[in-house]
Amino acid sequence: MRVRLKGINTVRKKLADGTVKVHRYHRATGHPLTGEPGSPEFLACIAAAEKLMRDRLAGVFNGLVRDFTLSPEFGKLADSTQGEYRRMLTKAEGKFGDLPIAALEDPRVRRDFLDWRAQIAKSSGEREADNRLSAISAMLTWARENGRLSANHLAGFKRLYASNRVDRIWLPEHVAAFMKVAPIELQRALILALHTGQRQGDIRRLAWTNYDGTAITLRQGKSKRGGKVAPALTVPCTKALRRMLDEAPRQAAVILTTKTGRPWEKRYFARCWEEASAAAGITDLHFHDLRGTAVTMLAEAGCTVPQIASITGHSLKTVTRILETYLARTRGLAEEAIANFENAKRTKFANRLQTRRVRKPKEGS
Repeated sequence: MRVRLKGINTVRKKLADGTVKVHRYHRATGHPLTGEPGSPEFLACIAAAEKLMRDRLAGVFNGLVRDFTLSPEFGKLADSTQGEYRRMLTKAEGKFGDLPIAALEDPRVRRDFLDWRAQIAKSSGEREADNRLSAISAMLTWARENGRLSANHLAGFKRLYASNRVDRIWLPEHVAAFMKVAPIELQRALILALHTGQRQGDIRRLAWTNYDGTAITLRQGKSKRGGKVAPALTVPCTKALRRMLDEAPRQAAVILTTKTGRPWEKRYFARCWEEASAAAGITDLHFHDLRGTAVTMLAEAGCTVPQIASITGHSLKTVTRILETYLARTRGLAEEAIANFENAKRTKFANRLQTRRVRKPKEGS
C-alpha cells in the first residue's frame, strides 16, 4: 500500500539491475529525506528541513503567512474561510513573499498594496482584488494583536467592489424556468434552499441523519466563532419539502449528491448551477439569493422577524436588514397592501374619492 506523505515529494527511479530506488524530498525546501518514513533518521531529516524553512522565512512576508495560517486563531475560522484565505494569501506571496516584515511597519506600504490591488482588479475583477487585500489585512490585524507588528496599515481600506443585490430575489417565473431545465439533483438543491433558507455549504453537507421525517436539524458552518460549536437549528419541513426528501434516493450519507451518487464538491456544484441557470435564461441571480428569497417569502406569509430567524438562523438584525433590502420591493406585498387599503374602515373615505369638474361661476353673477 502506498501512502501519500503530506509535504513530501517521492521519486522512484528504476536502476539498471531492475531494482527501484526511492528518493524523498521535503517539498517546500527540496531538502533530501533519508531513512524510512517513521524512522528516527527520517524524522530527524524532516525536523532539519522544517528548521531550514523557518530560518528561510524568518522576518519576511511569507513567514508571517505561515505563522498566521498555523495559528490557533486561524484554526477557529470556518473551513471555507480558511480555504479562501490560504488561496488568496498564496497569490500575495508571489508578489510580496520576500518583503521584510519591518517594511510592513512603514505607512507607505499601504500604497504598495493598493497599487497591487489595482493590477489584480484589471486582470481578475474588483471583487477578487478586494478579497485578496482583505485576507492580507486580516493577517496584519492578527500580527498586530499578537505583538508581531505595531499597526495594520491596511485597516479600513475602501473597497472597489460594491455589491448591489437590491431586487435580486427568485421570482416564481425564475424558479419555474430553472426547474424545467435543471438536472433533478439541482432541483432538489433549489427546493431545500427555498424551503429552509440555508446556505449552500450547509445544504451540501446535510446528511440523512439530520432529517427525522418531519424536520431538519443542523449546525450552521458559518456560525462557528471562537472555536465554539454552533447551536443546533431545527427547521420543520413543509409538505413539499417532506415529499421531495421522502422520494429522493438515499445513495450516500448526505442528502444532495451528483448523478453518480457522490457528495457535491463546492466548485463542481457552482459550475453545474451556473450552467443550469444559463440554460434557464437566468443571468443575474445566484444560489445565495435563494436565502434572501426564503426570508422574503416567510415575511410575505405573515411570519414575524423572530419566527424567520428561528428558521434561517440569521440574527434578528440581519433578518431586518434583508427585509429592508428585499421585502419593500416585492409585488406580492404591494398587492396585499393595496387590498388592505381598499378594505379597511379607516380608508373608506379615500376609496370614495372621484374626480369631478369644478364649475366656474359666471361673470357678473
